[in-house]
Amino acid sequence: MAAPSAQGPPRSAASRARRPLIAALAATLASACVQAAEPITVKLWPRGAPESAGYVPAPEAIVPKMDGKQVRLINVSEPTISIYRPQRPNGTAVLVAPGGAYSFLAIEHEGTQVCERLAALGVTCALLRYRVPMRSPDDPGREALQDAQRAMALLRRGAADWNFKPDRVGLLGFSAGGHLAVSMALQSNPRTYVIDRSLDVDDVTPNFVVAVYPAYLVDQPDSFRLQPGFKVTATAPPLCLIHADDDNGPSTSAGSALLYLEYKKRNRPVELHIYAKGGHGFGLKPLDLPAADWLLRVSDWMRTMGWMGS
Repeated sequence: MAAPSAQGPPRSAASRARRPLIAALAATLASACVQAAEPITVKLWPRGAPESAGYVPAPEAIVPKMDGKQVRLINVSEPTISIYRPQRPNGTAVLVAPGGAYSFLAIEHEGTQVCERLAALGVTCALLRYRVPMRSPDDPGREALQDAQRAMALLRRGAADWNFKPDRVGLLGFSAGGHLAVSMALQSNPRTYVIDRSLDVDDVTPNFVVAVYPAYLVDQPDSFRLQPGFKVTATAPPLCLIHADDDNGPSTSAGSALLYLEYKKRNRPVELHIYAKGGHGFGLKPLDLPAADWLLRVSDWMRTMGWMGS
């Protein structure tokens, strides 16, 4: 959603009250981002990603959306992570998975910008460029899950070099990336590729997960029942869910609400924020709505859970 024009309706009192806090935070983040080191990019599959025989990838490219305000990364066949290192690391790392319906990656407002913001708060970030588009509609997200599994393994192996703790590695995903984040929380360890003992680790379950407007969590057309693969167990990692009530279709907020209840049934740590408005795909787009503050809520949750201190 685009920000209202100067001729639009007056801003609410709540919105005006938020502006000093947001402006101060933005100034701090901007200053820190300027000083941060350039990201380090690491290939996930040094000998080539596991692809079906005969698969021929199209050239990778960055293309603008029709509105010209965001860009999309398309045709990713060589997946990577890019490590964003903070000036003052707090010992926590987050793997960031952009959305894009498993067809492309919303690489800026759900990717690079998020990593820069979190790095400014002391969190080491790894931007996941997973394979898109999906290779098989019958198994959506299969390649992305493989890439996320390998990325978590590499992060845990590289924790000492990149200055964070291997037992404080989370995953934050948007839309399809949110679906990927939930999949990693609840079904992360079975592999569909040949394990490489020099690169992989036994357990790639994230230590915590943030899912922002996750898609594909519910059965269609029954939007009040979780997909059967999402079973919350007694060891499911802590989860923070962000959604807008007016988000519909395969990313309905009912999915986040149902997943929250499943966590509650098993007494697992969980936090849920459903905003009245925000639609789908807001990420870090300019937005004159409370949903624009979602990253503040996430950082509050991380601080409460003990992941924002050294």
